[in-house]
Amino acid sequence: MMDFKRKEITEYFDDFIKENDSAIKENDRSFIDDLHHYAFNENYFITGTYQATQYMEDQIFNIINFIKEYENDNFGEVNTDFSDPEKVLNMYVYIIGEQIVNEYKEKNNLW
Repeated sequence: MMDFKRKEITEYFDDFIKENDSAIKENDRSFIDDLHHYAFNENYFITGTYQATQYMEDQIFNIINFIKEYENDNFGEVNTDFSDPEKVLNMYVYIIGEQIVNEYKEKNNLW
């Protein structure tokens, strides 16, 4: 498991939950069921090639390998455009976000 910048991604998710706490409290099943989509797929975590490159620091090759493994395991093929740092970073955040959301749902009995 890769945990590069997981704390920052978790903080991003925590902020998202705070902003959308009424849907959680009201037990909005549609929102809860698609929580990962809303938190990590509707908007990019970071936009811009330069910003994405800076954010990944020296971990770019580890991140690419992590994405390749995830996509092969889940989709049987790799689809991410590794020539675009913005897409690479945001796919990484998407994957880590999936783990964070699943942990959140489990912890809060939202399955």
